[in-house]
Amino acid sequence: MTTPPQKDVLAKASQPVAMDKAHRFCHDAMGTTFEVFIDHPDAGHARQGARVAFDELDRLEAQLSRFVANSDISRINNLSAGQSTNVDKETFQCLELAAKLYRDTHGAFDITIGPLMKCWLNKDKTLRSPSDDELNLARASIGTDLLKLDEAWHTVTVVKDDVQIDLGGIGKGFAVDRMAGVLGKWNIDRAMIHGGTSSVLALAPPVPPAEPSPPAAPAEPTGESGWPVTLSDPSDQKRTLARLNLQDHALSTSGLVRGAHIIDPRSARPVSGKLIAWASAPDATTADALSTAFIVMTPDETEQYCQDHPRTSALIILDNKNAKTTKKRIHRHGPWRNARFLH
Repeated sequence: MTTPPQKDVLAKASQPVAMDKAHRFCHDAMGTTFEVFIDHPDAGHARQGARVAFDELDRLEAQLSRFVANSDISRINNLSAGQSTNVDKETFQCLELAAKLYRDTHGAFDITIGPLMKCWLNKDKTLRSPSDDELNLARASIGTDLLKLDEAWHTVTVVKDDVQIDLGGIGKGFAVDRMAGVLGKWNIDRAMIHGGTSSVLALAPPVPPAEPSPPAAPAEPTGESGWPVTLSDPSDQKRTLARLNLQDHALSTSGLVRGAHIIDPRSARPVSGKLIAWASAPDATTADALSTAFIVMTPDETEQYCQDHPRTSALIILDNKNAKTTKKRIHRHGPWRNARFLH
């Protein structure tokens, strides 16, 4: 566990700004760098809490990664139709949440989309043109409802052959939430956690610095508190779109930048016309999944979801270089409390 400065990833999409007095800890896992910012008077206690949280992160990666040979997910992916396997409690909880989000988004978020991705992507991740027969064969083995979850025994059964789970769209958020639970057991409640800056969870805000006595001038109340987070335009990294004060809430992002591709599991076609999507939700697991879903869903579907879930917000940037105004490129849905939009 080290504390050197880290480069921003995912186009600085949701770069957390550390408080000067917060203790900062870093750890590499799940293909990215996780960071924990802790506001606590005892630096040693903060370091121990962060270390245990990172141990939990490593444990979860060993269970949830499809790249680990004997992980829970790898064992599920090796099942044939009608076969079952027992999984760890945390794996089962993650799958239950994924199934709920699959239903809530009407299939826009789907952890079994792997066969479709293989159809559309070459080995170098560039797009290819699959045949209709290839697409039809792949579509027969996707759908999170092809997983039957038995809560009593923590058993997962696959309904069809070739079902492949990839938790890349929800795993980091789930890990961030679990890390927050570990910090809570260490009585660390003023903290911010992020996984590669793409999934951020802010707990209680840091204690504000003491005012000078006597103050040089009366302070103007801002009504804002929380961990400061910035959202940057993926097409112009120097351009800040919004500044947030995040508290007891999560933020996540998914984008079609740097050659990335997202497939709509409902249409079996690549998503086009959008650059990036942010989702804000009460927990990091939900925000992580919704940022992927929102880049797939139509504006009307996203608006309806946010109306049905009042603590959820969405920010979508369209890939429309010909738009004459910023408003035509950026769509906002939901409340976005404690946020200041600059464009």
